[in-house]
Amino acid sequence: MRNPVVAKAYAEITAAVAVLTGVVNGVLTGEAGESGPGGLSPGVDPLQELSGDCLDILTGAAEADAQLAGLKALAAATFVAAADAAASPDASPQAREMAVTAEVACALTIGGRAAGSFLAVSHALTTALPLTLAALQSGSISWQHARVMADEAATLDPAGAAALEAHFLDPDAPGAASGCPAGEMPASRFRHRARTWRERHHTESLEKRHAKGLLDRRVEYCPDQDGMAWLTAYLPADQAAAIWNRTTAIARGLQGPDEDRTLTQLRADAFATALLNHGNQLSGGDQLSNGDHEGSGPGQVPPPRAQVLVTVPVFSLLGVTEEPAMLDGYGPIPASMARDLVANGAGSFYRVLIDPRDGAPLEIGRTSYRLTKAMRNWLRLRDGKCSFPGCNNQSLDNEADHLLAWAQGGTTGISNLGQACPAHHKLRHTTPWTPTPATQNEPPGWISPSGRRYRSEHQDWEPPHWPDLLKQPDEEHPDVQEHPDLQDRPRPLKQPGHPKRREGPRGGPPDFVHLGISLGEDGLERLLHAHS
Repeated sequence: MRNPVVAKAYAEITAAVAVLTGVVNGVLTGEAGESGPGGLSPGVDPLQELSGDCLDILTGAAEADAQLAGLKALAAATFVAAADAAASPDASPQAREMAVTAEVACALTIGGRAAGSFLAVSHALTTALPLTLAALQSGSISWQHARVMADEAATLDPAGAAALEAHFLDPDAPGAASGCPAGEMPASRFRHRARTWRERHHTESLEKRHAKGLLDRRVEYCPDQDGMAWLTAYLPADQAAAIWNRTTAIARGLQGPDEDRTLTQLRADAFATALLNHGNQLSGGDQLSNGDHEGSGPGQVPPPRAQVLVTVPVFSLLGVTEEPAMLDGYGPIPASMARDLVANGAGSFYRVLIDPRDGAPLEIGRTSYRLTKAMRNWLRLRDGKCSFPGCNNQSLDNEADHLLAWAQGGTTGISNLGQACPAHHKLRHTTPWTPTPATQNEPPGWISPSGRRYRSEHQDWEPPHWPDLLKQPDEEHPDVQEHPDLQDRPRPLKQPGHPKRREGPRGGPPDFVHLGISLGEDGLERLLHAHS
C-alpha cells in the first residue's frame, strides 16, 4: 500500500482479527493478570465463557462488516469521482464508465457485472441516501439492508427517497416506523417492509402502476442442470398468493407418518399434478379447469381451501377512496383488486374489516383452552408471520401456542398467545429457547439458551385515509376545503355545552362523524356483518 497511514490501519485490523481468532481457538480467554489461570475467573464454566465470547465476536464482526462495507462504498464513489476528473476530456462517458468498472472489479476480485451493481449502490448511498450511508458506517444496518434501501428508492423522486429512509432510519421523523428497527430484522424482511411503504407512498397511484404491470404477466421456462428446469409465473398478487397457499394446503394434507417427501417436494408435486391432471386442452373455447374436483385416489386428498386475509379500509371498499388494501403475506394491493375479491365472493379469501361497533372478544381468561376463530385471525393480523426473529413463514398452518402454559395458570388471551411455524414451535418445546410476554398489538420476543434476548418483528400499521367527503371545515380545521356536495346542506345548531367533535389519533380525522348523508350505509352494514 502506498500510503503508510492506510497500511498501518489495516495492519492493526489484521492484528485485531488475529487476537479474536485466538479467543475462538481457546488460546486467549482474557487479559493476563486480571483473573485466574488461563484468564478465567474462579468458578466460571470454560465452555459457557467460550460460547459467550463467540457470540460477542459474531455480533461485533457483523457490525465491523457493515462499517467496512460503508467504507468500501465511500471509497468506491470517491474513486469514481476522482477518475472522472482525471480522465481525458476526449473519452466518452461510456468508455470512462467501462474503465472505472473494470478497475473496481479487479481491485475487489469480482466480475464486471457485480462491480457495476456495487458501484450503482455506492453512488446511490453517497448522493441520495445520506441516512442509509450513516447507518451503514455506524454498523447499525448491514450492506444487504443498504442495497434494499437503494433498490426501493431507485424509482422514487428525491423527496420520496428521503422520506423512505427517514421513515425507517430517523426515529424523530414524523410518522417514523414503529415496528422493529431496520437493523434488527433480516434484510429479506426489511425488503418487505420497505416495499410496503413504497407501494403506499409512491407519487403514482398503485392502481396505475398495477395496470402497467398487468400487461407484463407471463410464464417463463428455463432449463437447468441434472434434468431439471425452472417454471416461473409473473401474476397478479391475489392469484399468486392463492396458488401458493392452495399448493401449501394440499401439501400439508398429504403429510403423514408414511410420507417420506418433504413439504417443499410435496408442494412441487401438488403444483405439477394440478396443472397436468386437471386441465382441459386449450383448443377452441376451452379453458383450464379450476381444479375444484380433484379425486381422492391413492396418495391424494381433497384439497382444503387455503384462506388469505385481505385487510381492506372500509372507505376504500366502498369506492370512496383508492387507498391500497393489504394482502396477507404479500403487502399492498390495488383497491380495485380487493373490491373484486370481496364482490365476487372468492372462497379462498377472507376479508378483514375493523368494525368499531362490535369487536370480537379477544381475552377470554380461563373459560376455554381452545381459541376462537376470531382470536386466530387476530393473531394472524398482529404477527403477520411466525414470531421467531427472522422467520419468513407466513403459511396458514402456523400453530397458536400459550406463552405461559395453561397447566401453569396461563390464560387463553391474545396477550398470552403466539403463533410459530411448526419448526419454531418444536424448537420452543424441545430446546431451552423460550418466548417472552406478548401484548395485544405486539408478538412475543425470544430468549436464547445463552440468555440473550431477541426482539420479534411486529406490524407497522398506518392510519387509514379519510375521504375528502368527511373532512368538514370548522373552527378547528379552517384550512380543510369542504366537499362541493356538502356546501348546501343544513348546518346543525351548536347547543350550549355541546362537546366538539372527537378527533382521531394525533389530531387526525375524527373517530366518528355523522353527516346526515349516505356513503352506502346499508351496503356497509351488510359487509360488516355478512358471513360472520
